[in-house]
Amino acid sequence: MSSFDPDLPYRCAPSVALRPEPFGALAYDFSTRRLSFLKSLELVKTVRALISNPDVHGALDQAGVPAEQRRAYLTALAGLAEAGTIQPR
Repeated sequence: MSSFDPDLPYRCAPSVALRPEPFGALAYDFSTRRLSFLKSLELVKTVRALISNPDVHGALDQAGVPAEQRRAYLTALAGLAEAGTIQPR
């Protein structure tokens, strides 16, 4: 698997469903049966915004993630990419 590159376009994997929760969302992958927790509403907004942006940075902008939190969000998104929850498009 290639490494996460926030300069590229991504999307939520087609086999993944997001279920809104008060803390953020549950992400269930129907292929692998893996359950992940998206622990903030901004992370959920970012994952949903991936499909309509030319890169991850644009999705972070659209979700309103503050500059001082970008590094933490990029780390979280890299983990989601490693798990297959998000993928390059």
